[in-house]
Amino acid sequence: MKLKDLTEGLEFRLLDAGGSPVSPQREEEALMTEISDVVNDSRKACPGCLFFCIAGAKSDGHRFAPDVVSKGAAALLVERPLSLEGDVIQVLVPDTRHGMALVSSAFYGHPSRRLTMIGITGTKGKTTTTYLVRSILQKAGIDVGLIGTIEHTWHDVHVHANNTTPESLELQKILKDMADDGVQAVVMEVSSQALKLDRCAGIVYDIGVFTNLSPDHIGPDEHASFEEYLECKSRLFRQCRKAVMNGDDPHLEEVLKGHTCAVETYGLGSGNDLRANDLQLVRKPGELGISFDTEGTVCLHAEVPAPGRFSVYNALAAIAICRHFGVSEEKIKTALLSAHTKGRIELVKVSDDFTLMIDYAHNAVALESLLTTLREYQPHRLVTLFGCGGNRSRSRRFEMGEVSGRLSDLTIITSDNPRFEEPMDIIADIETGIRKTDGKYVKIPDRKDAIRYVIENGEPGDIIVLAGKGHEDYQEIKGVKYPMDERDIIAGILAQ
Repeated sequence: MKLKDLTEGLEFRLLDAGGSPVSPQREEEALMTEISDVVNDSRKACPGCLFFCIAGAKSDGHRFAPDVVSKGAAALLVERPLSLEGDVIQVLVPDTRHGMALVSSAFYGHPSRRLTMIGITGTKGKTTTTYLVRSILQKAGIDVGLIGTIEHTWHDVHVHANNTTPESLELQKILKDMADDGVQAVVMEVSSQALKLDRCAGIVYDIGVFTNLSPDHIGPDEHASFEEYLECKSRLFRQCRKAVMNGDDPHLEEVLKGHTCAVETYGLGSGNDLRANDLQLVRKPGELGISFDTEGTVCLHAEVPAPGRFSVYNALAAIAICRHFGVSEEKIKTALLSAHTKGRIELVKVSDDFTLMIDYAHNAVALESLLTTLREYQPHRLVTLFGCGGNRSRSRRFEMGEVSGRLSDLTIITSDNPRFEEPMDIIADIETGIRKTDGKYVKIPDRKDAIRYVIENGEPGDIIVLAGKGHEDYQEIKGVKYPMDERDIIAGILAQ
């Protein structure tokens, strides 16, 4: 592909190897340079490639420019002029991350234009909602791809996810593969970090979705403040055609500031376009759920096999999206009842006497929301097992300990990705938080032993939560990720 085609729509200047502007005569010749590949990893540089010089939080790609030039790179996308030896073209742009997204889209033939794109953003509910949407659309016979926190998947392809939203170069390649394989629609999680770093630049979403907003991802290498976090979320609604929004969220107006799309809302409030009412808690042997009726743009009675009001909100978002695909009410109801998301209020059948679930809740806000919801089911005991990650904010440990101590009848403090810290030091911090309450607790550092303890000591009517790991299938200790899937642990305990 010619450099001219890759840079269409970019604001740029062409420089020679030494960093001087190329002459008008040379510019046309330079733009006709054939580009063999586009890469952002210097180890993958090859003859004729274009290399993206990304200035990251820990490494600056501009430093690797001499190396990629020595490997035969034909062009570099740069934010600042470099002085180099050899025959290479520098494409100077204001922001190489934004430029990488647009160039990657062009290199892979603008694949998002061949797909119906659904982007979901928000603090909580993104993962569950993407799986609900996929389930409903598949029931309707629509070929759907999914991109998210757990995996990127279509047909029989399952790619492990390193980021909720992949880097733009990887994202465009995935979209191309999906389009080439006949996928019709893609539902994807769009993180605030992805919007901040322009990973989705160049994509116009047919439907953009907002689930909710609460303080999260604020700190070093993430967002400087809640205001920045909110502003980044809002960017999605300046690159979509239609917005499906949680009309009950107090931040709705701020998130929609400057939006360029048509807007419809869902929620429990009377002013929403799609509304849920008559919510009824559902409790079956070893299972929890909730049923509800909808009115407004869609009228039906539905049940989801997951507890709480937030499950209703996730389902409403999915219904509001899928009505635009003409899915029948019967197929929506069937899909909602059978949809499951790994590690998100994932009910694991252990006994008819008590309920056990796995959930990703790994901060105080998420844990409090979950435990408050489960309290509504009036369990005999609410038992919470959790730990906190090492080399992360210590305040999270105190906060989660206090939340669990206040809302649980019994807390099992254990280990969760201690990384380079000592597990007992982390457990001591959690204990500090829990001691502010009257909550009972037990310390069992080995997570396998802790899970065995709660299963063997489960009482009739208990609700037991294994919190923090969710979809993760490893335990990270001293820089090594050891295989550890809570589902396998449970199966092993039951087999014994």
